[in-house]
Amino acid sequence: MRLEQLQAFLAIAETGSFQGAARKCGVTQSTISRQIQALEGDLGLELFHRTSQAKLTLAGERLLPRARKICQEWQTATQEITDLVAGKQPELCIAVIHSLCAYYLPPVLQKFCHDYPQIQLRVTSLGSDRALKVLKDGLVDMAIVMNNRFLTVGKEIVVETLYDEPIEVLTAVNHPLAQYERVPWQELIRYPQVVFKDGYGMQRLVQDRFERLQATLQAVLEVNTLDAFRGVVRQGELVALLPHSALVEARKDPTLAVRPLASNGGVPDNSALTRRVVMVTTQDRLQIPPIQHFWQLVRENIPPQVSLERSAC
Repeated sequence: MRLEQLQAFLAIAETGSFQGAARKCGVTQSTISRQIQALEGDLGLELFHRTSQAKLTLAGERLLPRARKICQEWQTATQEITDLVAGKQPELCIAVIHSLCAYYLPPVLQKFCHDYPQIQLRVTSLGSDRALKVLKDGLVDMAIVMNNRFLTVGKEIVVETLYDEPIEVLTAVNHPLAQYERVPWQELIRYPQVVFKDGYGMQRLVQDRFERLQATLQAVLEVNTLDAFRGVVRQGELVALLPHSALVEARKDPTLAVRPLASNGGVPDNSALTRRVVMVTTQDRLQIPPIQHFWQLVRENIPPQVSLERSAC
């Protein structure tokens, strides 16, 4: 059974003749006849009484509502795909880590809403692992996250690096570590810390560095918002390791101190502690105009803002 056979069947039912169906479908009458014969052959029953007017048989009457539904569904599907290719989609869903959502992304969101006012833009703040999972599950169109090479593999995945940023120490202004211009690792490891919850890339990054230092991370509290980090650290005892972009508000707060880390004493490769922020989607999504446009806006706007903020520090 083929779609054009069902379309020929409906045309005959609507016009009452093979000739009228041929005109309606823009084909020859012999083509209509062959399509109906093939359809009747597949079904094993005749669909029309061959009289002066083509009337439905019992089998034809049973098929008619189903054929209409199938053809309508096909028409709806093709129209939706046509709209998708043309950039006519109802919404665009993005999953973003908290620091970008709060500070670097808003100008991009505003520009996109101006360029595509007919599209509902939905932005969700998630940890990196969760954001990549909902992307792979098809629940969002794009994720902007801390890189996790184990979750960004696959030939269908497209990954673009946006920037690398340093990890810094957040303390209360009167905390002993605040006296250092650059906090030594041997001093940092002595103090209890507030960390991101499991599933956040920052937790893995910090835990990995402590393991390489052969030190114990005293993670006494887990939170998942930047406000919570600032509120807890402000109490004076706990400290936190956070990326540069997550400390914008903390730098303005007179009760808090932000300090860079000293050299990684004891770490074999002597590399700085940084995180890489990437933009992730799939090959098929990147062919859709609104998604492609949002991707380009992020590419053009976020790295310069990061560079400017760093140079001002």
